[in-house]
Amino acid sequence: MGMQKLAETAERIAATTKKLQKTAIVADYLKPLSADEAAVSALFLSGKAFPAWEDTTLQVGGALLWRVVAELSGSSESALSAAYRRHGDLGSVAGEILSERTGQGLQLLEVAQAFREIAAARGPAAKTALVRELLRRATPLEAKYLVKIMTGDMRIGLKESLVEEAIAKAYEGTLAAVQRANMLVGDLGETLRLAAVGRLAEAKMRMFHPVGFMLASPIDSAEEGLNYFAEAAVEDKYDGIRAQAHVSRGEVKFFSRTRDEITESFPELPDALAGLQQDAILDGEIVAWDYPFDLAKTHEVVDETSSEIAEEKATELGRARPFSVLQQRLGRKKVSQKMLQEVPVAYLVFDVLYAGGELLIDRPLRERASRLDTLLSGRKIDDGAVGKSQKNIGTQSRLTFENEETISPASIIRAPVFRAASPEQLNQLFTAAQARGNEGLMIKDLASAYLPGKRGKSWLKMKRELATLDVVVTAVEFGHGRRVSVLSDYTFAVWDRDRLVNIGKAYSGLTDVEIAEMTKWFLEHTMEDQGFRRTVEPKVVLEVAFNNMMQSDRHESGYALRFPRIVRLRPDKSAEEADTIDRAREIFEKQNGGLQTA
Repeated sequence: MGMQKLAETAERIAATTKKLQKTAIVADYLKPLSADEAAVSALFLSGKAFPAWEDTTLQVGGALLWRVVAELSGSSESALSAAYRRHGDLGSVAGEILSERTGQGLQLLEVAQAFREIAAARGPAAKTALVRELLRRATPLEAKYLVKIMTGDMRIGLKESLVEEAIAKAYEGTLAAVQRANMLVGDLGETLRLAAVGRLAEAKMRMFHPVGFMLASPIDSAEEGLNYFAEAAVEDKYDGIRAQAHVSRGEVKFFSRTRDEITESFPELPDALAGLQQDAILDGEIVAWDYPFDLAKTHEVVDETSSEIAEEKATELGRARPFSVLQQRLGRKKVSQKMLQEVPVAYLVFDVLYAGGELLIDRPLRERASRLDTLLSGRKIDDGAVGKSQKNIGTQSRLTFENEETISPASIIRAPVFRAASPEQLNQLFTAAQARGNEGLMIKDLASAYLPGKRGKSWLKMKRELATLDVVVTAVEFGHGRRVSVLSDYTFAVWDRDRLVNIGKAYSGLTDVEIAEMTKWFLEHTMEDQGFRRTVEPKVVLEVAFNNMMQSDRHESGYALRFPRIVRLRPDKSAEEADTIDRAREIFEKQNGGLQTA
């Protein structure tokens, strides 16, 4: 089957907004294909070049694709930019400006092989040559979707969940069985193969393939927090990064909520889990951690009906440090010995999804919690399962630095669990959690199953109020997709004496009407047109909320905002009334307990 047929199918999918019709189009397309072609097609239609469980990536950036499309089309930079303005994605640009030539056309399986070769190629020159050859041989419509797949930006309204529905429809399986199999194996193609022969029930958990994280819904009050279920487990909400740990035969890997592997950023953590007696998948939070004098206490289970006893034990475990401290560890492929010592971390575990060959997500939280306690308490020291420079000491990891062996307290801590029977008790726990430096509380239904990738009322979160700043817009950018023709991405600043210094960027929070009105204003008050970006007269004031503030070299202010979003326009304020760098510093110091971090 040719790539052209898949591209034509994608065009039909994009042309309808009806989900049932999209699903039917995909199902009808898949049915007559061979198993190999159907498996590749399912993957491509979901916008992926490779199965989710693989570490394989194309490592082909937009700039490389832009250069190749420009070269093959012979178009000028201005023509390309104009086409991008019309469409909002490079795939559609390629489909418009590339020319039909004799002999064009690709087969699905050769595209899949070409993607493998591009991923394996080393260096931009080698990758560019392979991409150029692939797009040269493609029809313009094929090129459109090849680029879309390579950028992971299909924009045809076809989520992976709809491809799962199409597989169920095409091969007469149940949607639940298809979803479960795909979750376990992390491969739409393999799931399709199982569905085609009626063997979906045989899907097995693939270790080191992260499954979706269960998510929590926000609540506004303690009263609301006890309205949804009869029995609740209450935990602190930590200001770290959510992480899923996969443990199998002494090997340990950590994955972020975006399902990226982050093990390298926390090299001291794996050995602290290597002693588990069973293969397991754990859910928890990695935080920068201040350890107590008695490190043995970090292994104690805190699950008490008495709030006073539970809080006392929780305090003895140590306490989380601000996210800005942990940020120093993020994204690093190599962590220095100095940083390992100065920014120790802990993995606070609060759930288990899989253990000893058994999938536990359908079990109630009460049962999963009991299994987790047993699993963690049953760890043993196994020097043969760890690296040459590390060995387990209870729940900690010992690292050798040059000729000096020191304790680096990399603990796996069972997240303390509390109980609350009234709004008053919940408010007390909330206050205590914030006093320990945490964001707030997680409130969980003890009878609930673990729902990967789902957000419902089984898990709730009470968080501290967000900090806000009044800021001045200094630059704007055109958006993407349906916002490609409006200026919707705003860079903003605060005052440093008599000059404005940028502190962040946000693109969410305003209505379409407000964005349209502001676009007109910004176009009329542009100081410098830089193409996609414009510097503008610094007169528009926004109120911006954010979760936290970090020190950063990214902006001239020396600070960066975590998860900034626009609360509202402030036409009632002049630019001169916006906040200052001193106010930003005050918020930073308050959030960090007065501790400055580089």
